[in-house]
Amino acid sequence: MLQNRVVLFLLIFSTVIVSCDSNGVFDKYKSVPNAWHKDSIISFKVTPPDSINKHNLFVNLRNTNAYKFNNIFLIVEMVFPHGKTIKDTLEYRMAEPSGKLLGEGYTSIKENKLWYKEGVVFQESGIYTVNIQHAMRENGKVNGVVELDGITDIGFRVENHNAK
Repeated sequence: MLQNRVVLFLLIFSTVIVSCDSNGVFDKYKSVPNAWHKDSIISFKVTPPDSINKHNLFVNLRNTNAYKFNNIFLIVEMVFPHGKTIKDTLEYRMAEPSGKLLGEGYTSIKENKLWYKEGVVFQESGIYTVNIQHAMRENGKVNGVVELDGITDIGFRVENHNAK
């Protein structure tokens, strides 16, 4: 009887986990060893599922309490299969004015799902490359932050546009 309950619980739990992310088309992370160096470009190779439907694109970041800024500047570059390139400089809030870090998570690691582009149709067939680099600077300083502490993982996510 106890064994049947355990099996039933595991079946329900695995169904819930699998069904929670049915809108994800691509979702990968790459770890940052100790700190994210200003010259380190994190790249993702994305093969879109189709050239008809719209998709939403996200940059995902995981950070710890060692992240000391209230925002982050990122340079995100998308290289199309036939060579066209789009490069954006983006700014995202990472903390409240009080200093409390934003993001999901109950531990010291917070996960931030940051909008990149909405309603994208991958019209070219082939592999798209997404490059992500930080562009952080301290107030009053010309040179960028060489080693950005507190970022543990950088991710890229593609979802179906109709995701709720």
